[in-house]
Amino acid sequence: MESGLQLYLKQINEAPLLSPDEEKELGEIIQHSIETNRLFRERTITLAEKENFETKAQHARDRMIRSNLRLVVNIAKNYTKRGMPLNDLVEEGNLGLLRAVEGFDPTQGTRFSTYASWWIKQAIKRALINAVQPIHIPAYMVDMIARFKQAHESFIEREGRNPDLRELAREMDLPERKVRIIKRAVKAFASPTQSSEQGEGLPLAEMLADTRNPKPEDAVFTAAEEALLKKFLDQIDAREARILRMRFGLDDKEPMTLKDIGSKVGLTRERVRQIETEAIKRLNQLLETETR
Repeated sequence: MESGLQLYLKQINEAPLLSPDEEKELGEIIQHSIETNRLFRERTITLAEKENFETKAQHARDRMIRSNLRLVVNIAKNYTKRGMPLNDLVEEGNLGLLRAVEGFDPTQGTRFSTYASWWIKQAIKRALINAVQPIHIPAYMVDMIARFKQAHESFIEREGRNPDLRELAREMDLPERKVRIIKRAVKAFASPTQSSEQGEGLPLAEMLADTRNPKPEDAVFTAAEEALLKKFLDQIDAREARILRMRFGLDDKEPMTLKDIGSKVGLTRERVRQIETEAIKRLNQLLETETR
């Protein structure tokens, strides 16, 4: 008799994979549906049109999800020795897949599996933090630690020196007393040698680094690919390289939205998107040359 997991694996293998064109088409339907409420409020579309868009979008979501459930399983298998059974890891990874389906922008020229891997791994790693860490860290403190590190790095990049407690508090928009507590937590949980009692858990430092703001390159690129990417970034226009670094969270930074990047560099969201698209094309050309 087949177990529940075996039956699930058998069922998801029956769903056909999507072609790049199919991914783009479904992604466009989903993204368009996100705007339907606003369009309806502005009376740009009728209620019937709104409901039609939403129905199409739901079918698109279902198809995107079914076609990528195998991706979740393949990623989840890499974490089976870290304190959670495979079926639980798959369930957590599926939550990340749902998030990826909603956020996928087909205009960026990236395959959905590449984009979704980031969110799937994030969901799994967050679950592992709550399940196997030897010292309990509340979810809110994990987020505070991530914000602390981000603020610390941003200040150093801008000012060229380490911030004091008052400056960090201002950077994070928090009281000094609270920042002092977070700073103690960072020191207490920074050891890379701590792991679960069974010896199979994630090192605590690794878990903290992969919580609120997981590095996209951890999910998208191998170490060799990341090194090659950074090499190519040095060969393209400096502004294009900067936008890609911010967009994909390279150099241990938090990945940023097109809108946030635009605010930072003084450009519109659409202009940032255009620059990003052109930069990715240049990288693809460099990659083709490199692999000939």
